[in-house]
Amino acid sequence: MLTAQGLACLRGDRLLFKNVAFELSAGGLMYVLGENGSGKSSLLRLLCGLLTPEEGAVFWNGQAIGQDAELYQTDLTYIGHLNGLKDDLTALENLQFGARLAGNVVDNVAALKALTAIGVARCANLPVGVLSQGQKRRVALARLWLTRSKLWILDEPFAALDTASVEVLAAQLSAHMVNGGMTIITTHQDVAIQAQSTQTLRLSA
Repeated sequence: MLTAQGLACLRGDRLLFKNVAFELSAGGLMYVLGENGSGKSSLLRLLCGLLTPEEGAVFWNGQAIGQDAELYQTDLTYIGHLNGLKDDLTALENLQFGARLAGNVVDNVAALKALTAIGVARCANLPVGVLSQGQKRRVALARLWLTRSKLWILDEPFAALDTASVEVLAAQLSAHMVNGGMTIITTHQDVAIQAQSTQTLRLSA
């Protein structure tokens, strides 16, 4: 279970949000909504341990995420606005490199299968730097076919995707939660995603 208690986020001299609290359990999906500047991306980064809250705390299975950050990171997959790819590596190499950083071993067959699932297998051996923004986004999202983490935190994952890719990704998210995973997502698109439970957290600028 992921629990947030009384979270507040201050960026510069501006308070983005305060008193944010929720619980997310196995099979749960949470949408984080709000206008631009309301702090959606900051909240996601805070939940990942990349930012420190001005107030409040985040707990994973009853333990503050800072107490054993390494263990928490093994249970977490975060894909933010930036794709986190190395332009000089191929799509295959990026997936394998990312998997190693997460403590997993991914061979060419598994990486190619993930790229095929999201529709960019033809880019497997191309340097990521020559790909379009949509192709780069799909390479980054292919990690979701390789990770074993329980908690997925995704910032606008449907951005720059075509209709077919949106449907494929929605199906993968649904399968994750049907199997007991958890997902926190920001999106401006109305996409049907199945989950054992769904909640919405709305931030106001």
